[in-house]
Amino acid sequence: MKRVVSARHTLLGHAFVLIALLIVLSLTTVLAIIHHVEAEPRSRQMAQLLTSVVNLTRAAMLSSDPIWRDALLAELRDAEDMHVELAEASDVIEPLPARPPELQHMAEHVRASLGERTRVTLARNGEAGLWVSFFIGEDEFWVGLPRERIEHPLSRLLVVLAGVVLLFALLGAYLIARRVAQPLKQLAQAAGQVGKGEMPMPMAEQGSSEVIELTRAFNRMASDLSAHERERALVLAGISHDLRTPLTRVRLAAELSKESDLREGLNADVDQMETIISQFLDYARLDENEAAAPTDLAALLRVTAAQFEARAKSIRLEIPDLPEIELRPMLLRRAIANLLDNAIKYGGGDIVLGVTLGTAEVVITVSDRGAGIAASQREAAKRPFVRLNAARSDTGGAGLGLAIVERAARLHGGRFDLQAADTGGLLAMFSLPLGE
Repeated sequence: MKRVVSARHTLLGHAFVLIALLIVLSLTTVLAIIHHVEAEPRSRQMAQLLTSVVNLTRAAMLSSDPIWRDALLAELRDAEDMHVELAEASDVIEPLPARPPELQHMAEHVRASLGERTRVTLARNGEAGLWVSFFIGEDEFWVGLPRERIEHPLSRLLVVLAGVVLLFALLGAYLIARRVAQPLKQLAQAAGQVGKGEMPMPMAEQGSSEVIELTRAFNRMASDLSAHERERALVLAGISHDLRTPLTRVRLAAELSKESDLREGLNADVDQMETIISQFLDYARLDENEAAAPTDLAALLRVTAAQFEARAKSIRLEIPDLPEIELRPMLLRRAIANLLDNAIKYGGGDIVLGVTLGTAEVVITVSDRGAGIAASQREAAKRPFVRLNAARSDTGGAGLGLAIVERAARLHGGRFDLQAADTGGLLAMFSLPLGE
């Protein structure tokens, strides 16, 4: 079954998150420092601007003829977008917000210059703007300016520029993380192929010196494994082939023997040795180069089971309707045949061959009513040349039957597990992943 790995658990995800976090923290720190350094001078600058506007407005109103004062105020409103109005007792003003703190600092500087009775607000009678009060005698007036007049445009521009810089930095972080993770991802995929018994093509040796060295070592390892595998197959096949000739002579001599007990004993020994040789040959070649093809799994299992009906006490099939599945038919047939053969030899011959179809895999099960295998010995039983010493320890094989099944499952990208059956015997589970 193909394991789904979330992005945050991959090397690319880890590297990108760490680099992005470093960039965000660094940029946030820089903006905080700039804001802190700029805040006090900016609040003083805004206070001086407001103080100058109020002083000039008061001077203009004091020096102007009362007859022309309304015209002066209208001119200020039209030309400078500045409102000068007489304060009323019914005026509704909102207190300055606590943030940003520059507004509070600015108001303090304005009151220090114009007097403690000076009021500053951002909304008067529901009309937004920056309103500052001043006095001419006992009359209080309001001067209203658009907030854009006194707000520093650099702050918003700085945020926009910081956002652009952050986007480019995150893009760069992704490209850097991807460049680091891509060769390792390719190595992981190639290692997975080796784990399935496939020999990948040599990987390109490129990138940093460490990655090149790692790739070179992996290519060397894969080449050595391939060479050792070929040598192992040749040795097993050669030995097995060479043994057949003397075995044939022994069988012929046994047939010519007049003593029936000796003849039967020799024939039994020859049959046993030929079984062992067949296992050697099966394990040596194991159809590793067989191409996967869409296969009717149900039909394959029925045909394989039919070959063992004469030897078994009973074989019950629990095979539902199945879609065609991508698999290596010869390889799978040999694996299922080994499971059925083991169930006949060691499980009493009452066999149930079943199939369970899931969303991501199909599981083939073979259960018997024999003595089973102890939980502590099940993993060892799947290793080559391991023969158990309990009820399954006759001399009819070389300890390769379950090893062949285990290897076939690995070559299919699946799993082979042994469990205790509900009937008391052994339950063999051969899992095949379903294609996407």
